[in-house]
Amino acid sequence: MGEVVVTEDLWKVYRVGRVEYPALRGVNLVVEEGEFLAVVGPSGSGKSTLLHIIGGLDKPTRGEVLVDGVRISGLGRNELAEYRSKKVGFVFQFYNLIPYLTAVENVELPMAIAGVGREVRRSRALELLKLVGLAGMALKRPTELSGGEQQRVAIARALANEPRLVLADEPTGNLDSSSAKAVTKTFRGLVDEEGVTVIMVTHNIELTKHCDRVAKLRDGRVESVMRVRG
Repeated sequence: MGEVVVTEDLWKVYRVGRVEYPALRGVNLVVEEGEFLAVVGPSGSGKSTLLHIIGGLDKPTRGEVLVDGVRISGLGRNELAEYRSKKVGFVFQFYNLIPYLTAVENVELPMAIAGVGREVRRSRALELLKLVGLAGMALKRPTELSGGEQQRVAIARALANEPRLVLADEPTGNLDSSSAKAVTKTFRGLVDEEGVTVIMVTHNIELTKHCDRVAKLRDGRVESVMRVRG
């Protein structure tokens, strides 16, 4: 197993007028291939900022992020768009499903944007829904699904273009405890059975028992990294 994500002295400083607000202060972190890492910490500790920088949604003030050995800061606009489209799958707290599309059509969407043919994308979308335990829900629209089911559709969609890395930002934040556990177990299964690497930001410490390691952030720094499994 190799290193999928490496952050090197990662800083993010927001400026409002003359005032600086450091969100990250020299974060050094290594995430291995096929690992399920939870990132925890109080509000304002920099968890989501870290995830957004790894995903290429934001840029660091200084420091580097390497994904599969590639420095993300060195990518041009088109390369960065391709990185976000093909290398990384995103899952957010709000499912962001298209309400008038069925579950299978929502999962197909990233593949349609990438130019994948209709038959191929439909077949893969159905496989992904089966993978997340929703084989019988393919023709349901989001309003016909529970919150947990909608989030699992969002996970299937995140996997559409076969990313090596899935970034989940508070994916269970809107779910009841039973649905939150089911979604987290879905991530666990993806890591164990598909070899996907998952980084999940969460406030729910109970869910971290399903992860391999837990990185705790405080005031923009890595306070500790603890192994949970293995």
